[in-house]
Amino acid sequence: MYRRAMFDTVRDRLTEPRKFIQVLAGPRQVGKTTLITQLLETLDLPHAYASADGAERPIWIEQQWQAARVRLAESPRKEFLLVLDEIQKVNGWTDAVKRLWDEDTREKRALKLVILGSSPLLIRSGLNESLGGRFELIRCTHWSFAEMRDAFGFDTDRYLFFGGYPGTAGLTGDEKRWRGYVRESLIETTISKDVLLMNRIDKPALLRTLFLLGARYSGRILSYTKMQGQLQDAGNIVTLAHYLELLDGAGMLAGLEKYAGEEVRRRGSSPKLQVYNNALFTAVRDDGFAEVRREPERWGRIVESGVGAFLLNEAVSRGLKLLYWRDGGGEVDFVLMKGDRIVAIEVKSGASRERPAGLEKFVAGTTGKKVKPYLVGSGGIALDEFFSMDVESLF
Repeated sequence: MYRRAMFDTVRDRLTEPRKFIQVLAGPRQVGKTTLITQLLETLDLPHAYASADGAERPIWIEQQWQAARVRLAESPRKEFLLVLDEIQKVNGWTDAVKRLWDEDTREKRALKLVILGSSPLLIRSGLNESLGGRFELIRCTHWSFAEMRDAFGFDTDRYLFFGGYPGTAGLTGDEKRWRGYVRESLIETTISKDVLLMNRIDKPALLRTLFLLGARYSGRILSYTKMQGQLQDAGNIVTLAHYLELLDGAGMLAGLEKYAGEEVRRRGSSPKLQVYNNALFTAVRDDGFAEVRREPERWGRIVESGVGAFLLNEAVSRGLKLLYWRDGGGEVDFVLMKGDRIVAIEVKSGASRERPAGLEKFVAGTTGKKVKPYLVGSGGIALDEFFSMDVESLF
């Protein structure tokens, strides 16, 4: 059983008396449907599963719900579980779910509900607008190194290059085929179905090229002005920042903010671009695994992006803040925050064992804060150990 912790969380909540709508939200191809299918096979609970593929009107939700009510009335258990997958494809889904859930609450029907959705941004905004106080959100992030290792035998190098998409594990022996699948079935499908169709985008070509630029620069700081210089018809900075937020919401590409004592300074900083899954970084390039592994500088970029992707997913799932820091000649690759506690992380893939000067400068400049500096990679915490850690133990 893979993704055991998430599996146990969902199972435990569904075995409780009816309390909240359970919402399992995350990017495409991270195993949401597989997880819920495995769970249904183990639950001693009458249930029904339906996917909204091809459904656009709220009447579809009502049809599934009414059928579940009939089966609930006939069940000797007097409780029933309804699972609705790809819910974001139904226009106005939140209003329909709210009305039907509230009806069952008033009538004291023990109809439990699990909702699955591919776009975290869409799911989150819809929930907050209409279903406040009625749901619990379970974030389904990209697969970790430990999960890819246990399920498919990945070592650290293969995980760094091929990333954490379980559906691509069997394609890694044919890199051309693997790269085509990631580009067409993952990247393009997510952009066209989870971003462009669900949001008003005036410049769809710009959004696509922004993603490609951001993926190639993953792990690097790039100002919006420099982005404008590399993109045709780039529009203004506000447009680029908005499109980057949409890509972030789809679980593809984030723009990490700079750590600063003042929130205004932080939000006005140049973003550090970071993919959520390292496959999105390597698949948009034509470099082969063996070729890149032989070149320390290029491999170092993959390592830093891979560490960032790991931290980004951990931050999202645990409610932490992930930033970076730069001041003059000093730089810290990643700054992880939990309340007033701070973890400063420098990634190093070379042979030197000296602690980078950026860490020293950052610690010295954050007086009054609880800061713990770490070196990850060469001379510090080994990558395989770091990728298997509970990041909250770093605090």
